[in-house]
Amino acid sequence: MNITQMNFDQMMEQELAPLRNYALSLTHDMDDTKDLVQDTILKAYRYKDKFQAGTNLRGWLYTILKNSFINNYRRDQKRNTFLDSTENTFFLDIPSHRVDNDAELKFIRRDLNEAVENLPMDLKITFKLNADGFKYHEISEELNIPIGTVKTRIFIARRILREKLKDYALEFGYSSQMA
Repeated sequence: MNITQMNFDQMMEQELAPLRNYALSLTHDMDDTKDLVQDTILKAYRYKDKFQAGTNLRGWLYTILKNSFINNYRRDQKRNTFLDSTENTFFLDIPSHRVDNDAELKFIRRDLNEAVENLPMDLKITFKLNADGFKYHEISEELNIPIGTVKTRIFIARRILREKLKDYALEFGYSSQMA
């Protein structure tokens, strides 16, 4: 049995709230929840033809969401793995006299997140996928767009972010040519 686009859209709309709740229970962070739900919806529409009418849409969406969460977690764990091959391990125990300014970091993080969130949706999605470690060809396949479009969107997003965040670049010693 074939499902129409309108029926699928209506069914998806009904599942958004439970999907957000499930995502929040996994991520415990509202921004991560939004990203995970958005990724799930994107994949659901991309693979809509794999869904069979009359089956459990919520279960299908939960499976997509859970698998996306697990894949993201694994990718983050790989990215955060640090292998220290130095033989002089005594350097690891040297106390640091540097004190980080957490308040300043919060402002920087907020401004950075705000700048990314204010990007146009097509640029934001492409930029975030690239920032999450996806290769150009993977983003091209995921969004079903040409690889040249992926490169252009990332280039434009970086240029916009560079302009919006140029004060930070100058403050942290990057040349004004980079900013």
